[in-house]
Amino acid sequence: MNRAKHIAIVMDGNGRWAELQGKKRVKGHEAGAKVVKKITTYCVNHEDIERLTLYAFSTENWKRPRLEVEFLMKLLEKYLKNELPSYLEHNIRFEPIGDIRAFSKSLQKTIKDVKEKTAHCDGLVQSLALNYGAHDEILRAINKIKTSSDNITEAMLSNALDCKHNVDLLIRTGGDHRLSNFLLWQSAYAELFFCDTLWPDFDTKDLEQIIKKFTKIERRFGGLK
Repeated sequence: MNRAKHIAIVMDGNGRWAELQGKKRVKGHEAGAKVVKKITTYCVNHEDIERLTLYAFSTENWKRPRLEVEFLMKLLEKYLKNELPSYLEHNIRFEPIGDIRAFSKSLQKTIKDVKEKTAHCDGLVQSLALNYGAHDEILRAINKIKTSSDNITEAMLSNALDCKHNVDLLIRTGGDHRLSNFLLWQSAYAELFFCDTLWPDFDTKDLEQIIKKFTKIERRFGGLK
C-alpha cells in the first residue's frame, strides 16, 4: 500500500468561487485561507503524511490586479502571524519555498520569524510556495552550483532546490488539468489528481477519498512492478 508522505496541492478556484457567489475575489482568498488551516490540521493527524506543500503565490501571480496582489500580501502576513501559536501547539514546522526577496521587508520578516520559531518542530512540515515557480527554482539552483568544476549531477541539483523532497501525491482543485509551473522536478513520478471542486469548497473528506485512491495505485517508477 502506498504512503502519501509528501502531498502537494495547487489551491485553485478562490476567485471563481467568490464570483459565483456575487462577491469580490478577495472574499474567495479569505475563504481559501480557512481551508488551508483545515487541510493542514487533517494532515497533522494522518500518520502517513510527513510534508504538505501548498501553492500559495506563484511567480506569475504578480500579473494579477494590483489591489488583489496587495490584499494577498496582507492576507499572507495575517495568516502566518495568526497561525504561529497553532504551528507550535501541533508541532508543525513551517518551511517556505520560493524567492521571498520580492516581498515587503515586513512580510519577509514575518516569513523568516515563523520559520525560525518553528524550526525545532519535528511533526508535519508545512511548506507554502511563495513567489514560487519551478522554472525560477531550477534556474536559481543551477546558478548556485554552476561554479563547480565537476559535472552537475542529479543529486547536486536536487540538493540546491528550494524543495528537496519528491512529491508522492499532487492534487489540483478548480477543474484545470495542468501543473502551472509547480514542483516540476519533484513531481517527476508523483501521482496526479485533478478535481473540479473549487478550493474554498474542498474539505477533508475530499482529501481522504483521494488518499484512499492513491494508496491502491500501482506505482512502478518506470519499471515493470
